[in-house]
Amino acid sequence: MTTLEIALVVCVAAIIVLVVGNLVFSRIAERKNPPVGSFMECDGIRLHYLDCGAVGAPCIVLFHGNGSMIQDFIVSGLVELLARNNRVVCFDRPGFGYSQRPRSRIWTATAQADLFVKALDQLGVSNPVVLGHSWGTLVAIALGLQDGYPIRGLVLASGYYFPTWRLDVWLMAGPAIPVLGDLVRYTVAPIISWVILPLAFRKLFEPRPVPPKFKNGFPWSLTLRPKQLRAAAEESGLMIPTTTQFQSRYPTIRCPVQIFHGTGDQVIESEQAKRLNQMLDFSELHMISETGHMVTYAHTATIARAAETLAAAESPRIANSEARSASRLKSTT
Repeated sequence: MTTLEIALVVCVAAIIVLVVGNLVFSRIAERKNPPVGSFMECDGIRLHYLDCGAVGAPCIVLFHGNGSMIQDFIVSGLVELLARNNRVVCFDRPGFGYSQRPRSRIWTATAQADLFVKALDQLGVSNPVVLGHSWGTLVAIALGLQDGYPIRGLVLASGYYFPTWRLDVWLMAGPAIPVLGDLVRYTVAPIISWVILPLAFRKLFEPRPVPPKFKNGFPWSLTLRPKQLRAAAEESGLMIPTTTQFQSRYPTIRCPVQIFHGTGDQVIESEQAKRLNQMLDFSELHMISETGHMVTYAHTATIARAAETLAAAESPRIANSEARSASRLKSTT
């Protein structure tokens, strides 16, 4: 064999070893971290969800961020707090955790909202409060923009609402490219992701340390599966186009909105939350000092109270401008 042929054989063998290794790793990760909720078939998609809390009480629906899953809200304590007096429904969004993400659709925030409207109807949920964190805020907003599905209010935490120049977003979108991206996802991407994971977690929580309950309780190995890496890459690529599409429609949101953002967020600049608050008629802004992207861990009780207040409201929509909060800008320390 020539040197070129030997090199080719070695490369092919290495690729096979990496692919098999990642498949085995994925199987081990799933065996170690089995589903925590139930499954439903909705619009041809198998969704993993958690439905808990007080039967017959107002419902609060939770949407996690990019790369995450149901366990994020469980580990933070948000599910436990909200479930004491409310019904709580939390989904693994398509491609994350144990929910499917067929390639036959482009899973924009609007497409996901359409799917979840059908899923919530199947579960008998009406007029919920919708809480979204990070990328999940876009899905929550997409629900709020739907005229045919009234909601009581929105709670938006650490969201990205307006397009900006972000090189990191486009770099992270690479594994979503067909064929080449697939090869990367099943070979080197999980290894690279595993190496940078500690740094990524620190950046999420800065300026605060990563809390022990997250270190010990969040199933990080599930985030390294090739199928979840594809979902995360796709959503990175969709983030800026989605906000470009949504930004002119924010003033049409007629339900009350509670906005939370950490002043020390290293992932999404806090100016995003301030701009959104200025565009909404029925909003209240909570700037959380000395807190990073994971405000759901730093101020879990505050966010839970905001959601419960909206859930206790008599009407799913505000009837007139007098119902608006007296203060457009509230600073929480």
